[in-house]
Amino acid sequence: MAASSPGAVRHLTVLYDANCPLCVHIRHWLLAQRWLVRIALVPAASYEARRRFPQLDHASTLKQITVVGDSGQVWTGTDAFIVCLWALAEHRPKANWLSTPAGRPFARAAMYTASTWRQAVRTEGHPQGPEEPACDDQCSVPR
Repeated sequence: MAASSPGAVRHLTVLYDANCPLCVHIRHWLLAQRWLVRIALVPAASYEARRRFPQLDHASTLKQITVVGDSGQVWTGTDAFIVCLWALAEHRPKANWLSTPAGRPFARAAMYTASTWRQAVRTEGHPQGPEEPACDDQCSVPR
């Protein structure tokens, strides 16, 4: 994904599960990184996500990470994970390697592990619920 090529990705929107402590932690981690591509983080299946991306299956965005590019590209699961890393200055070389045949099994294993853990810790439906309300990428998190 060269920045000078036509249709280059200049902006990504990451739809994250606001009821998942792991997803919220990763959201804060992404906000603290140095970006090569601008990133917006929006709770999956929220009013804002539905407004921005009416064409998406929003129920499925709660089941797996979904990233939308500024030209309408949609990545899910392992590909979304790799694209998120690709957008970060410190992690782009790792993303390039994870996208190769040698690295892809590691990316899939990381996503499988995160997905399994995520299903076990989601707060939706639990009596205590999330500790704080979900917010979009406008929350004040030091960068």
